[in-house]
Amino acid sequence: MRKVMFIKGFVLISAGFAGAAAASAPGAWKDYDQRLTSACLAASGLKDAKPVGGPIRYDDRVPVTALVLAGRYPQKHMNNRPGRELCVWDRKAGKAYVSEADQLLPAMAQ
Repeated sequence: MRKVMFIKGFVLISAGFAGAAAASAPGAWKDYDQRLTSACLAASGLKDAKPVGGPIRYDDRVPVTALVLAGRYPQKHMNNRPGRELCVWDRKAGKAYVSEADQLLPAMAQ
């Protein structure tokens, strides 16, 4: 009887780990990255914005993911100058916030 209880418990625990692993499957990360990128590009004020590098994921204590975007300033007075923005994706709210970030990386070639 004890052996059967042990096996049932082991199977239940194993199934729990399998479910946790499925939540972090490569397909789930790909979908997450696509949602993140789409939200950041929609929030961007840059023309022809594109991600620079990959997402920077923080753990659940700081539930955000950051992404650097590069593009061109659309304002006439900016003369189509290249620019960068830092996008911070709030995982809990599902919202993207952007801020100018030209100072983050060395100057871009014009």
